[in-house]
Amino acid sequence: MTQQTPAPFAGETAIGADALTTAQKASLTSGAGDFVTEAVGDIPALSLSDGPHGLRLPKEEGDGGQLDLHSAAPATCFPPAVALGSSWDRDLARRVATAIATEARAHGVHVVLGPGINIKRSPLCGRNFEYFSEDPFLTAELGGAMVRGLQEGGVGAALKHYAANNQETDRMRVSADIDERPLREIYLRAFERIVRRDRPWSVMAAYNALNGVPLSENRRLLTDILRTEWGFDGVVMSDWGAVRDRVAALYAGLDLQMPGTHGRTDREVVAAVESGELAIDDLDASVARLALLARRATAGAAATPAAPVPYEDHHLLAREAAERCVVLLRNESSLLPLNPTAGTVAVIGELARAPRYQGAGSSQVTPTRLDTPLESLREFAQGARVEFAQGYRPTGDEDPAVGEDPAADEELAANAERLAARSDTVLLFLGLPARDESEGFDRDHIDLPAAQLALLDRVHAANPHVAVVLSNGGVVRTSDWHEKVPALVEGWLLGQGGGSALARVLYGHADPSGRLAETIPLRLEDSPSHLSFPGEEGHVRYGEGVFVGYRGHDRRGDEVAFPFGHGLSYTTFAHSGLSAVAQDEGRRIEVRVRVTNTGVRPGREVVQVYSRAPEDSKVARPVRELRGFATVDLEAGESREALVELGRADLAHYSEREGGWFVEGGTYRIEVGASSRDIRCTVDLPVAGDASRARLTGRNTLGEWLSHPVGGPVLLDAFASGRSTRSQAGPGALADPVMRRFLAGMPLEVVAEFPQSPVPPSQIPVLCERVAAQGQTSGSS
Repeated sequence: MTQQTPAPFAGETAIGADALTTAQKASLTSGAGDFVTEAVGDIPALSLSDGPHGLRLPKEEGDGGQLDLHSAAPATCFPPAVALGSSWDRDLARRVATAIATEARAHGVHVVLGPGINIKRSPLCGRNFEYFSEDPFLTAELGGAMVRGLQEGGVGAALKHYAANNQETDRMRVSADIDERPLREIYLRAFERIVRRDRPWSVMAAYNALNGVPLSENRRLLTDILRTEWGFDGVVMSDWGAVRDRVAALYAGLDLQMPGTHGRTDREVVAAVESGELAIDDLDASVARLALLARRATAGAAATPAAPVPYEDHHLLAREAAERCVVLLRNESSLLPLNPTAGTVAVIGELARAPRYQGAGSSQVTPTRLDTPLESLREFAQGARVEFAQGYRPTGDEDPAVGEDPAADEELAANAERLAARSDTVLLFLGLPARDESEGFDRDHIDLPAAQLALLDRVHAANPHVAVVLSNGGVVRTSDWHEKVPALVEGWLLGQGGGSALARVLYGHADPSGRLAETIPLRLEDSPSHLSFPGEEGHVRYGEGVFVGYRGHDRRGDEVAFPFGHGLSYTTFAHSGLSAVAQDEGRRIEVRVRVTNTGVRPGREVVQVYSRAPEDSKVARPVRELRGFATVDLEAGESREALVELGRADLAHYSEREGGWFVEGGTYRIEVGASSRDIRCTVDLPVAGDASRARLTGRNTLGEWLSHPVGGPVLLDAFASGRSTRSQAGPGALADPVMRRFLAGMPLEVVAEFPQSPVPPSQIPVLCERVAAQGQTSGSS
C-alpha cells in the first residue's frame, strides 16, 4: 500500500513538486546541513533549532543549529519541562511557547524541535528534565499548549520523541518491548491527543526500537497509527543520527532524515526507486508533505513577521513561569514565607550562588541573563540580613578542582555550621550536580551527594529552623531526612529567571502554586519500573504495564515520600458541592466543585479530577487516573465554582479483544482532590458502556459466554433445550458452584466435546450467529 499525499489545511496550498526529478525529490528527504533542509525548485530551505524551553542558536547565521552544545548565541532560557509540568498551567505553557516562537522568527527559525512529551517511566531517566510528567493526560495538556503557542506564533512544532523514548541507556538501539494496552494508554496517548487536537506540523521519531522494530523504520507507528488512525498530515523527521536504513525508513513513513549525509542516502533512495524496491508514490508522498511544511512555515513567518525581540519582557515571563513551577512540599510551623524585614537569613550552598537552571545535552540554552537565588534574596530583603556560606564545593563539570580535598571540605562545612548557629533561619540549597543528569546517559541512583547530606545534618544540628531548597532535573530521595526539616521546597530547574522567582516565593511575594507532576518515592526500589529498567541485551521489557508512576504506587498501596499532584500553598483550600453531570447524550461530563480559600492570604489552587473504574471492571485498572484539572486564583475567604469538562471517551481503556478504545459500562467514581492521595470529594456517575465489537466464538471460555449480555442468555437457553432434548433431568452441572467455576475457564468448544454436554460441537456456529444477529451489546448498561 502506497502512502497518501496529505490534503492541506483550509487556506493552505501545497507547493508543487511534479516537475522535480527523482534525484531532486530524494534530496528533499534529507538535510542540507546540521539544522537546515534542502531547497529545491520553489520549495525553500527551512531552518530548525533545538528546543524545547528556548532556542539553541548558532553564533553565525545560516544553519539553524549546531552540534557544539556549549557555544550557542543568547536566547531566553525558560523553565524546562520538568518544572513547567509542575505548573499545571496550560495558558502559561502556551505563552512560553509563543515567546519562543517570537525569538525563533527573529532568528529565521522555522521549526523548533519540541516539545518533548515522553512519559517519565523511571526516575533514573537522564532526560526526565525534558519531559513533563508520569501522566499522559497532564503531558498532553501542557505539551499541546506548547504546540499551539509555537504554531500560533508562526513557527512549527516538532513533537518528540515518538515513541517510548523513556531511557538514555543504549538509547540508539534498545527495543522498548511493550504490550499493546500500556503502549496505547500510557506511551502513545499524549501523542494521540496532541496530534488529533493540536495538529503539529511535524513529529520527530525516536532513536529506540519498539517491539524490535526501529522507530525510524516502523511503518505501523509512523503510517498505520500516526497517519491512518490519527489523521496526521505533517512531516515525520528523524532524531539526529537515528536512521540506519534510509529506504526502509522512507517506506515506513519517515519523510526527513537529519542531519544531512552529503548525498549518500539520497543516492540510495534514487537507486531503490529505479530498481523498484521503493515505489515512486512513497517518495512523492514524502515530498508532498515536505512541501506542505515549507508552505506552512513560510506562510507562518509572513503572517507574523519578525520584530525586535522583547528580551526583557521574556525574562519577566521566564520569572513568572518559574514562580508557578515551585512546589512547596513541606512547611511545618509555617516556617515559610520568610520575614523580609527582620532577622538574619543564612543562605547556605553553592547552588544558591551558581544555580543549575537547565539540563545538559541538546536542549542547552545560552541565557540572555541569569538571576541567582543569592543575589535575588539580597535584593528583595527589606531589612532582613542575608549572609552566605558556600557549604560545599561545586560538583559540576565546570569544577576546576581535581580530586578530593578533605581539609577544604571540612572548612566549608564548618563555616556553614557557624553561620547557621548565629542565624534566625537557614535556607539550605541542595541538588544534583550537572554531571549526574544529562541527555545521553541515565542516573545510577536518586540520592543527593553525600557531602550535601552530611552538611544538612550539621546545619540542622546547629539550627533546626531549616528550609531546604532543591535544584534537580529528576526526583531525588528525601525519605531519610525530609521529616526532620520543617520546610522543603522543590525548585527543579527553573530557567534564567529561577533565582528571582525563588526569592519571591520564599519571601511570600508569590504564592507557591506548583504541584508535583511525578511521584517522589521513598526509595528507588519502589518505582514500578525498577525491576525492568533499563533492560538487558538490547531489550527493555515494560513489565509494569499500565501501572506507571502513581498508577503503580496507588495500586500496590506503597507509601511514598510525596504523591503525584501534591503541593502546598501559603494558604489553605476547602472543596465542596461536587457534582458530575453527563451532557451531549453522555459524550461529555461536566464536573463542578466549589473551592474556598480558607486562609488569610491569596493563593492558587489546582483542582485535580480523577476517576475510578467500576468495581466489577473486567480488566486490571489503576485505583484512580487523572482525567482533568483547573487552576483557581482566590483571595483570602473567597469562594468560586470550578468547572472541569471530561470526555466520556477519556474513561476508556484500550482493549485488544475489542480492537480499540472501549468504555466499560457501570458506576464510575469521580473524585476531586489535592493529590492522588488527598481526595476531598467524590460522587458516583453511571456511564453507559460501549457495544462490544468482539464476536463470540467457540474459543471464548464458558465464563466469557455466560457473562456476555447476549451470549449468556443464548447459551443458557441452548443448555436448557439440550438437556430437554437429551432427556437429561435436573439443573445440570452449572447449578453446582464448584463445577461451574471449574468449567468457567474452558473454551466452549472444549466443553462441547464432553459426552454430558447439552450443546454438541456442531451447534456452536449456530449459537455464534444467533448472538451476532441479536446485536453485540456487551458492556452496555
